[in-house]
Amino acid sequence: METFDENDKLKSLIIEETKYHTRLTKKFENRIPWQPKDTKKLFTVIPGNISKICVDKGAKVKKGEDILILEAMKMKNHIISPKAGKIKTIFVEAGQNVARNDLLVEFEK
Repeated sequence: METFDENDKLKSLIIEETKYHTRLTKKFENRIPWQPKDTKKLFTVIPGNISKICVDKGAKVKKGEDILILEAMKMKNHIISPKAGKIKTIFVEAGQNVARNDLLVEFEK
Protein backbone atom coordinates (compact mmCIF):
# COMPACT_ATOMS: atom_id res chain seq x y z
CA MET A 1 0.00 0.00 0.00
CA GLU A 2 1.37 3.37 -0.99
CA THR A 3 1.62 6.06 1.65
CA PHE A 4 1.52 9.79 1.05
CA ASP A 5 3.53 12.55 2.64
CA GLU A 6 1.73 15.67 3.86
CA ASN A 7 4.00 17.73 1.58
CA ASP A 8 2.87 15.91 -1.58
CA LYS A 9 1.21 18.32 -3.97
CA LEU A 10 -2.37 17.72 -4.91
CA LYS A 11 -3.07 17.04 -8.57
CA SER A 12 -6.18 17.73 -10.57
CA LEU A 13 -8.28 14.83 -11.81
CA ILE A 14 -11.37 15.33 -13.98
CA ILE A 15 -14.08 12.66 -13.90
CA GLU A 16 -17.29 13.24 -15.84
CA GLU A 17 -16.71 17.01 -16.00
CA THR A 18 -16.11 17.30 -12.24
CA LYS A 19 -12.67 18.46 -11.15
CA TYR A 20 -11.13 16.84 -8.06
CA HIS A 21 -7.91 17.67 -6.22
CA THR A 22 -6.19 14.54 -4.94
CA ARG A 23 -2.93 12.68 -4.55
CA LEU A 24 -2.29 10.17 -7.31
CA THR A 25 -0.40 6.90 -6.88
CA LYS A 26 2.70 6.27 -8.97
CA LYS A 27 0.92 3.34 -10.60
CA PHE A 28 -1.90 5.65 -11.70
CA GLU A 29 0.48 8.33 -12.97
CA ASN A 30 2.48 5.77 -15.00
CA ARG A 31 -0.55 4.04 -16.55
CA ILE A 32 -0.90 3.72 -20.31
CA PRO A 33 -3.64 6.11 -21.40
CA TRP A 34 -6.71 4.66 -23.08
CA GLN A 35 -6.86 5.00 -26.85
CA PRO A 36 -9.87 4.39 -29.03
CA LYS A 37 -9.83 1.24 -31.17
CA ASP A 38 -8.52 1.75 -34.71
CA THR A 39 -11.28 0.26 -36.88
CA LYS A 40 -8.95 0.10 -39.90
CA LYS A 41 -6.73 -2.54 -38.25
CA LEU A 42 -7.51 -6.17 -37.45
CA PHE A 43 -5.52 -7.82 -34.63
CA THR A 44 -5.33 -11.40 -33.33
CA VAL A 45 -7.12 -12.19 -30.10
CA ILE A 46 -5.40 -15.56 -29.57
CA PRO A 47 -1.98 -16.93 -30.53
CA GLY A 48 -1.80 -19.51 -33.29
CA ASN A 49 -0.69 -20.37 -36.81
CA ILE A 50 -2.03 -18.79 -39.99
CA SER A 51 -3.16 -21.81 -42.01
CA LYS A 52 -4.80 -19.98 -44.94
CA ILE A 53 -5.22 -16.46 -46.26
CA CYS A 54 -8.54 -16.12 -48.07
CA VAL A 55 -8.13 -12.63 -49.60
CA ASP A 56 -5.51 -10.70 -51.52
CA LYS A 57 -4.20 -7.18 -51.06
CA GLY A 58 -6.60 -4.75 -52.72
CA ALA A 59 -9.57 -7.12 -52.49
CA LYS A 60 -12.98 -5.74 -51.61
CA VAL A 61 -14.58 -7.65 -48.76
CA LYS A 62 -18.04 -7.67 -47.22
CA LYS A 63 -18.77 -7.65 -43.52
CA GLY A 64 -18.62 -11.26 -42.24
CA GLU A 65 -16.51 -12.57 -45.14
CA ASP A 66 -13.55 -14.84 -44.31
CA ILE A 67 -10.21 -13.03 -44.34
CA LEU A 68 -7.99 -15.82 -43.05
CA ILE A 69 -7.96 -19.01 -41.03
CA LEU A 70 -6.05 -19.08 -37.75
CA GLU A 71 -5.30 -22.50 -36.31
CA ALA A 72 -5.01 -22.59 -32.53
CA MET A 73 -5.16 -25.63 -30.23
CA LYS A 74 -6.11 -27.93 -33.16
CA MET A 75 -9.09 -25.72 -34.02
CA LYS A 76 -9.49 -23.71 -37.22
CA ASN A 77 -10.77 -20.23 -36.40
CA HIS A 78 -12.26 -18.30 -39.30
CA ILE A 79 -11.23 -14.67 -38.92
CA ILE A 80 -13.97 -12.64 -40.58
CA SER A 81 -14.09 -9.06 -41.76
CA PRO A 82 -15.60 -6.79 -39.10
CA LYS A 83 -16.75 -4.36 -41.81
CA ALA A 84 -17.11 -3.91 -45.54
CA GLY A 85 -14.07 -2.37 -47.16
CA LYS A 86 -10.91 -2.81 -49.20
CA ILE A 87 -7.80 -4.63 -47.94
CA LYS A 88 -4.87 -2.19 -47.84
CA THR A 89 -2.16 -4.45 -46.40
CA ILE A 90 -1.83 -8.05 -45.22
CA PHE A 91 0.86 -8.36 -42.55
CA VAL A 92 1.00 -12.17 -42.24
CA GLU A 93 1.71 -15.16 -44.48
CA ALA A 94 0.33 -18.70 -44.52
CA GLY A 95 2.31 -20.87 -42.09
CA GLN A 96 3.34 -17.95 -39.90
CA ASN A 97 2.97 -18.16 -36.13
CA VAL A 98 1.31 -15.14 -34.54
CA ALA A 99 1.05 -13.95 -30.96
CA ARG A 100 -1.90 -12.32 -29.24
CA ASN A 101 -2.49 -8.71 -30.46
CA ASP A 102 -0.39 -9.10 -33.62
CA LEU A 103 -1.56 -6.97 -36.55
CA LEU A 104 -3.08 -9.15 -39.28
CA VAL A 105 -4.73 -6.86 -41.82
CA GLU A 106 -5.22 -3.18 -42.42
CA PHE A 107 -8.23 -1.79 -44.29
CA GLU A 108 -8.39 1.34 -46.38
CA LYS A 109 -10.70 4.04 -45.08
